[in-house]
Amino acid sequence: MSTLVKQLEETSAYIRQFCKTVPSVGIVLGSGLGNFTSEMKVECEISYGDIPHFPVSTVEGHQGKMIFGEMGGKKVVAMAGRFHFYEGYSPQQVIYPVRVMKMLGVDTVLISNAAGGINQNFAVGDLMIIKDHISFFAINPLLGKNEDDLGPRFPDMSEPYTSALISKARTIAERLQIPVHTGVYTGVTGPTFETRAEYKLIKVLGGDAVGMSTVQEVIAAVHCGMQVFAMSVITDIGIREEENRITHEEVLQAAKDAEPKLTSIFTHLIREL
Repeated sequence: MSTLVKQLEETSAYIRQFCKTVPSVGIVLGSGLGNFTSEMKVECEISYGDIPHFPVSTVEGHQGKMIFGEMGGKKVVAMAGRFHFYEGYSPQQVIYPVRVMKMLGVDTVLISNAAGGINQNFAVGDLMIIKDHISFFAINPLLGKNEDDLGPRFPDMSEPYTSALISKARTIAERLQIPVHTGVYTGVTGPTFETRAEYKLIKVLGGDAVGMSTVQEVIAAVHCGMQVFAMSVITDIGIREEENRITHEEVLQAAKDAEPKLTSIFTHLIREL
C-alpha cells in the first residue's frame, strides 16, 4: 500500500468516526457559494483543520469544512471551500479531498466555481454548464508515479463531464426557467486575474470562461471513475473595452447573487440522479 493510499484511508477512517453518513454525491463549492449548504439537511460538519492529512482553505469566501447530510433525497457530502494551486498547495493536495470523497463512497461529484467570462454573449451573473475544459495552463495532478489503486496510468479524458448529467441539467434549467449557457472552461493557475492579451488568447483557443480551479479536481475524479458535472457562475467579463479592473470582492458578490439559481439546478439534479 502506498503512502498516499494509507493517508486516504486514515483520513476516511477519521471522518467515519464522526459522520456515519455514506454519501453517494459529492459537491465542491466555489468562491461565494458557501450558502448552498443551507439547502441541506445537515447531519455532521467537520472543519478541515481537524481532519488528518487535509489542507486548510485560506481564501475569503470559503468556509473550510466538510458538511454531510441529505439533499434531494440523496446522501451527500459538500466541501464548503476548496484548495487552489495558487495558495501554495501542490496539485496532489488540491485533489486530495476529491479522492477522500471516493473513499467515502461518492460516485458522482458536482463542482461549482466562479469564472471570468470570455464568450462575449455572457453577462455577469450568468450560469455556464461546463461541457469540456482546457487544462494546458494548469499542472496535471497525476504527474509522477501512478496510484494504481485509485485509477489507470492514462485516464481517458474524451468525456470529462458526463454527457448524461449535462443533458439532464439543461432539461432541469429549462423547466425551472433558468437561462444557462454551455461552454468550455479554461483552467489557469492564478492568483492574478488575466491580462487583456491572455483573455484574447483563451478566446482564440476556444475557451468560453476562465478560472483558477476545477480542472485538477475533475482530472482526479475521472481518474478514479467518478461521474462529473460542473457549472460556472460568470462573475466578471474579461474581454471588454471599458475599464478592465476586477476585484475579488466583486467576484464574491456576483457569485452570491447567482447562488440561488445554481442551488436550484444542483438540488433538482441531485434528486434526479
